Amino acid sequence: MGRRRGSAPVYRDHMGRLRYDGTSDPILIEDATLAHLKIVISTKLRRQESFMMTWLPVNGGVDKRATVWIHPAIPLQFGYDAAEPPAIDPRLIADMMQALNASGELVLDHLISPA
Repeated sequence: MGRRRGSAPVYRDHMGRLRYDGTSDPILIEDATLAHLKIVISTKLRRQESFMMTWLPVNGGVDKRATVWIHPAIPLQFGYDAAEPPAIDPRLIADMMQALNASGELVLDHLISPA
């Protein structure tokens, strides 16, 4: 999702879903962003490195900010609207990994798209 300063979110055509532990509503994320997020998360989990992931829910619920603990034992499912995999930008992967490694938390505020 893109945002212009002081404006409403810019909507994308293909909205993916990240399902965490199968117990809550999916996190809606634009397909291309979700593909990058999948690489970052799978890299950390393959190394047995757990971390926090935080986002601003867009479903109008009670929570204004949500955080989950990402751990190898907790099921994740990545679902995409588009059948074709999106192009991957290695620079975006590196930026996301650097931010996560610096803080121990993956903050998705600027990556989440509205429902």
